[in-house]
Amino acid sequence: MKTQELFDVLTHNQGKSLLFEYAPNLLVGANYHITEVKHVTIDAIDCGSNADAWKETIVQLWESPSELGKTEYMSAYKALGILKKVGQMKAYNFDSEVKFEYSNATFHTAQLFVNDFEIKGQHLIIKLAVEKTDCKAKEMCGVSASESTETVAAGEEPCCAPGGNCC
Repeated sequence: MKTQELFDVLTHNQGKSLLFEYAPNLLVGANYHITEVKHVTIDAIDCGSNADAWKETIVQLWESPSELGKTEYMSAYKALGILKKVGQMKAYNFDSEVKFEYSNATFHTAQLFVNDFEIKGQHLIIKLAVEKTDCKAKEMCGVSASESTETVAAGEEPCCAPGGNCC
């Protein structure tokens, strides 16, 4: 989801509670806060020596330990207000991908992309998902599309051989 799309969804659902599903049927607690918004520029070189660059908006969610047991979620209106205030201080690139950074006691810290959103009654549920790593220079590295999506078990050889043109 692009940053502009997030703003549009929040704008059209301001009266709803804003929930985040970080894994199937697992919600960020109602005690969450938006603690940071990052405007990030990625300047990268992939394993095939190809340069790439892009921008991301990363919104950090944090569950306050002092508010455990809280049952009322932040409204989309309040979240939109926070994000707009950030935008007044540091302009957004509205074409950038938006991600949410989150962790809790049982879920590792991760930057999660928006997979979808859903309206359930008075709730706007933003569905987050983990993005798998991938070889971006498949052709140069001789990696098939199916091979790049397979999980490599510990101890197995990586997709790119030592001494090859990549990795």
